[in-house]
This record gives sequence, structure tokens and C-alpha cells, in this order.
Amino acid sequence: MPGSDSTAHRSKSRRPKYSQFSQQELPAFKLILTPGYVISTFIVVGLIFVPIGLISLFASETVVEIVDRYDNECIPKDFRDNKVEFIKNKQTNKSCTRTFTVPKQMKSPIFIYYQLENFYQNHRRYVKSRSDKQLQSKKNAAHIRECKPMGETDNKDPIIPCGLIAWSLFNDTYGFSVKGKDLKVNKRDIAWGSDKNYKFGADVFPKNFQAGDVGGKSLNSSIPLSEQEDLIVWMRTAALSTFRKLYGKIEDDLQANDVITVVIENNYNTYDFKGTKSLVLSTTSWIGGKNDFLGVTFITIGGICLFLAITFILLYVIKPRPLGDPSYLSWNRNSTPTPGR
Repeated sequence: MPGSDSTAHRSKSRRPKYSQFSQQELPAFKLILTPGYVISTFIVVGLIFVPIGLISLFASETVVEIVDRYDNECIPKDFRDNKVEFIKNKQTNKSCTRTFTVPKQMKSPIFIYYQLENFYQNHRRYVKSRSDKQLQSKKNAAHIRECKPMGETDNKDPIIPCGLIAWSLFNDTYGFSVKGKDLKVNKRDIAWGSDKNYKFGADVFPKNFQAGDVGGKSLNSSIPLSEQEDLIVWMRTAALSTFRKLYGKIEDDLQANDVITVVIENNYNTYDFKGTKSLVLSTTSWIGGKNDFLGVTFITIGGICLFLAITFILLYVIKPRPLGDPSYLSWNRNSTPTPGR
């Protein structure tokens, strides 16, 4: 019967049930970008970003920073043509004295950093060469599978801490004095609290460390890893090939024109891979260390927004265009009236 055929056809139909949602007919806010909205937005962004940039730039300028590259200057003239031989020779005197003048008053705390260049701590094999389980608990001392080639000694005893990162621990040292008075370097609380409390165990002690090929600094076997803050700082690998790591803090004020004498033990081998070493002294501000990038970025973006706002205002005043004028449609703009009609 015809009626039954239409009923069957409706029952087999795959048309979805009608709703405003399925047909995209729900009420919605559609912003129309009028010249007023666009110009106002650019002005607001510009008026916010430019002051933030100026404040950030001013805060960065208040930071006093001294950078002294010493890797070349701390090589005797006789070894300038063979720096690798000098740094690997255990008989050579690695001590070096540097002096520099404080340009402006530096209020405590003054942070001491060592800066390395052309050192790729982000290399995949280097990053993976560590055992987080071994660092956390002494019961995992034998967990050295990821640490090759610095996982165990020739006698198959596990190295604690194992891996290339720990093995290459930075081992240059610095001693500071002003007017013949030694400046004490505080090396406590230079590592992240989360690293000390959760990543390095208080029951884990160095064992067999630097027993074979010596790559860097040795560790005191009587101090747990959770208190070896130089190691903890070093083990937080850097993302870029140029990086700074915190060495310590000077908790005395330094006055302008003070002459700082630094005795450096130039032990760390960056000459094999053509790296550089620098000593950095820096104060801080509410925004952190010295970095003009953030302030310049805010000022640049704010300036561009204000420039665009002024440009659009001039265009709107000099050559206005009515909003939604149908005469600007292509079929209206190209059509011409026929004479006599």
C-alpha cells in the first residue's frame, strides 16, 4: 500500500532529529569589527604594554652585572697554542688571579654564576645519562642501566651518582677579596628546594665517584646528595648551549669603584670542545636578573599597536568608508546603467 511505503521510508531515513544545536541555529554573539572597535583595541593594548615595557626596562637597568671571561686569560703564554695539554696536565699550576672594578654599588645578596658557552647539556645522550631512582634512594644503588658509559667501575661496582651529567660536574673554584679582606661565599640554598627534598635522597652518599677517568669535580663521600648543592644545580640541565649556573652568594655590599680580586682555579676542560668560561657577579631586581628583552618586547608591541591605531584614525578621517555599503559589492561596483532604460 502507498501509505505503508511512505511510513517505511520515514522509518529508514537517516536525517537527524531537528534541533537548534544540530542546525547551528543557537543564539550567538558575532563581533563586527568596526573601525571604532579596532582602533580602541590597539590604543588600549598600546597604553598597557608601553608602560609595562618601560617599567621592566628600568628594573633591568637597576641590576648591576659584571661579566669576566677568563678561559683564555688563565692560560699561561707558554700553553696558549696547546690549551688542552695544559688543562689535562696535573702538574701545571691552574691558579689564576683576576681583578675588576665595581661600576656601581652592589647591594647584597650578590649572586655568583659561572657561564659556559658551546656546552650542549641538552644533547639527548647526555640528558639521558643519569639514574633518578639511584639519586632518590640508596636501595636503588645498582640501578645504573641508563648511566652508560659512566655507570660502573672496572670492578663492576656501581658509581654513585652515575652518568655523564654527574661525571662532568663543573670544578672551577673562585675566591674573592676586596681591599685585602676575604669575602665569604655562601653556597647554601643555591639549589631548588623541590630538587633537594624530592629528587636527591638524604640516605644516598657518593661512592666510587670519579674513581676512573676524572671528568670534573669530586664529591665528599660523607655528605649525602641532598646536601651537595653544587651537584644538584649542575644536574638541572640547561636547554641552550650558553647557560649560567649559580655558584654561590656574597652577602656583603660592594661599593662603587671597589676593586675585587678573584683567585680562580682553572680546572674545568672546555678547551676540547672550544667552549668558553666566564665569571658573573650580579644583583637582582623584582623582575630577576639583567635582561632587557622583556622590556624591549613590550615597548615594541605597544609601539606597533599605537602606530596602527594612529594610522587607522587617519585613514578613517581622511578617507572614510561607510560600514556595510552595498555599493562596494563586486556586482554593484562593476555594473553600469544602460542608457535609455
